[in-house]
Amino acid sequence: MSACLYDEKPWLAQYTQGLSSELNVPYATIVEAFAAVCEKHATATILQYFDGAVSVTELNEWAKALALTLSEQGIAKGDRVGLYMQNNPAFIIALLATWQLGAIAVPINPMNKAAELSYVLHNSGARALVCLDGLYQKVVAPLLNQGQIPTKVFVTCSALDGQTSQPPVLFAGQQRLATAPGVFDLQEIIDNAGTITAQQPLPTVSLAANDIALLSYTSGTTGKPKGAMNTHGNVMFNACVFQAWSQVTEADINFAIAPMFHITGMVAHAALTLLTGNTLVLMHRFQPSVALELIREFRPTITTGAITAFISLMNTGEIQPGDFSSFTAVLSGGAPISPTANEEFYRLTGQYIHNAYGMTETCSITLGVPVGKTAPVDQATSALSIGVPVPNTQVRVLGENGQAVTAGEVGELAVKGPQNMVGYWLQDEATKEAFSEGYLLTGDVGFMDDDGWFYLVDRKKDMINAGGYKVWPREVEDVMYTHPAIREVAIVGVPDGYRGETVKAVVSLKKGASATAEELIAFGKENMSSYKYPRIVEFMDELPKTNTGKILRRSVR
Repeated sequence: MSACLYDEKPWLAQYTQGLSSELNVPYATIVEAFAAVCEKHATATILQYFDGAVSVTELNEWAKALALTLSEQGIAKGDRVGLYMQNNPAFIIALLATWQLGAIAVPINPMNKAAELSYVLHNSGARALVCLDGLYQKVVAPLLNQGQIPTKVFVTCSALDGQTSQPPVLFAGQQRLATAPGVFDLQEIIDNAGTITAQQPLPTVSLAANDIALLSYTSGTTGKPKGAMNTHGNVMFNACVFQAWSQVTEADINFAIAPMFHITGMVAHAALTLLTGNTLVLMHRFQPSVALELIREFRPTITTGAITAFISLMNTGEIQPGDFSSFTAVLSGGAPISPTANEEFYRLTGQYIHNAYGMTETCSITLGVPVGKTAPVDQATSALSIGVPVPNTQVRVLGENGQAVTAGEVGELAVKGPQNMVGYWLQDEATKEAFSEGYLLTGDVGFMDDDGWFYLVDRKKDMINAGGYKVWPREVEDVMYTHPAIREVAIVGVPDGYRGETVKAVVSLKKGASATAEELIAFGKENMSSYKYPRIVEFMDELPKTNTGKILRRSVR
């Protein structure tokens, strides 16, 4: 068993006392951990990209070749390197290369358009950018021609690199684009990796746990994205948490459902794989029918994804008995899970989705449902528990006066542990506001029950004040999800002349299902207090979401 596993104590009693088991973190950085993987499992397959397999040794050599190429262009410790691509092997290669140089990786949402990309590159001061060729052509090159970005070193790759099967639903009509003048071609670097690495060794870099590993930009759901400074210690600790929580070894097969530019995918897929040497199955971008095909072919044992991805899998209508029988752990983070969705997934697959809670600022997980355990549902709110604190982590629930409240009382969740960021990039004031007595203020409202389980109620800024009554959208959503016709629902407050605000539901229906606004209002009225149920219902084919599956209530409003 892995050295990261902590000594298991009675799994819940420890949390009722605000304590958690100590987690042994054997390395300061993922770079150190991967060096150990190279010694132990050199020939093992670490990346599987459709019909293309990459061994541990190949990944190491390719990353070193890219690192040397970037080093020759002046990229050194502390410099920022943007990663602007989907879940391709190039992402892992570029991430490892960046860290081997002691540089700071800046994962960028590949859905970002020109203004969004320009903001991140300017704010981070990224000196290099590794990106998909199509994104370079459509987004980067025009910005470069207009002098809108400060970046000087560019490396492009193709989504077609490293595989030949090219599932048409993902790659129909796609071709490998010619490399632009003055831009490095990652495939060419890979093809010449042996020569490049034989010519010179990597620069010697002293890398410590408190060095910054990532500038992870927040999703911007409440304003301009901020760059969370996640250290190597943050990344290493939470990779060990995922390993310990799910009992992951090098024999596991990790299915990358979550996008790796997002902190969930970054830690639960990329960092965990580099730590353990397990096989990581990549699929460019999530597409449910392709995901099912890969599950049947490669029989993964673990995955982590947003609940919207699991709902998409269920909505295909294509899940067959035994499809998910290889899994030993299924986890979800990034968006709340309703009890109804979890029950339906279990009915279809035989797999229980283990809830997890974290933020970009906490480098992913802070609380979770231990694998093999079932989360309770709070009877008063119908909320599914987000779990208990992971090892070495303390969680408080703070009242309006900033003081900790007792079990059952609602307040703002505040977390303290080795996963907390050191602050926001170039934003000292925002950093000060984010912490109180060493605890990170999450902006999420929740409570702890008498047994030590935590529940998420909502974002502080999303609370609806209906005639003086507090209405938490999440609570209303969980009830509405029990209606058999509802696929997705977002609850928002809208102005009301009498109540100040009133409750509105924006709904998308399941394929083939039907329901009227009047029917859904009546359903809510029957199942909720009079001040909570939606008085207005609007239908949409698709609710607006971030690329990580969070429904954007701000856009809904």
